[in-house]
Amino acid sequence: MMRPGFLCATCGVQYPASEVPPSRCPVCEDERQYVPASGQQWTTPTALAAGHTNTFREMVPGLLALGTVPKFAIGQRAFLLRTPHGNVLWDCLSLLDAATVTLIEALGGLEAIVISHPHYYATMASWGRTFGCPVYVHAADREWIMAPDEALSPWQGETLEVLPGVTAHRLGGHFPGASVLHWEARGTLLTGDTLLVTPDRMASFMWSYPNNIPLPASEVARIGERLQRLDFEAVYAAFWHSEITADAGPVVALSVARHCQALEGGGTT
Repeated sequence: MMRPGFLCATCGVQYPASEVPPSRCPVCEDERQYVPASGQQWTTPTALAAGHTNTFREMVPGLLALGTVPKFAIGQRAFLLRTPHGNVLWDCLSLLDAATVTLIEALGGLEAIVISHPHYYATMASWGRTFGCPVYVHAADREWIMAPDEALSPWQGETLEVLPGVTAHRLGGHFPGASVLHWEARGTLLTGDTLLVTPDRMASFMWSYPNNIPLPASEVARIGERLQRLDFEAVYAAFWHSEITADAGPVVALSVARHCQALEGGGTT
């Protein structure tokens, strides 16, 4: 199912086809990610499929979450939105096996794939080619595309209407092109980890999650102002059990205030 090309075992991003693994992974060498103390590790699509599978979970009607088990690389989940105008995949998994293709095709295939930021590029070109749809990545993050492909459609600006009522919004912060996806009809915001839901069902805003480097208060305040323009009741972030299912708009606004107050030396709200 997948085009050949080694996968980074730490971030899950696919590289161009080669006889031997790449000498380095620039995505992991960046300070927003990391190279394990044991060193850079690589795998192949075939090896990944031999020991892993994808699971599907309905979060609410019309919204399915996909994840790979056992956990691979970062361990993010992707989302399948089922709209009257077609299906959209938000973010991506490294594993694309025959069962996943069969299930998604049975649900109507994909009209588009939208990626939040480079850590979830995974095998995005393989997904786009398999389902014959564009893969939207923000042009501000173009340098992190490790395997250029005709299936990829870099977009520019602050918003992209993917399908009627489904719009990507560039917020920046975690990466220059880091984006969220707003599903207007369902009052739902899909965030990857442009903002991440915390265990207390608030939101966090980090430049590097694994290395615990927060975004500056001024940057989070700017992101908060952008989010106030969107109407949403629920937030679904990158990982399992990382969601706010009611009153998400006010909760995110309070989270912005908490982040800014803490970094400005005033404790928290």
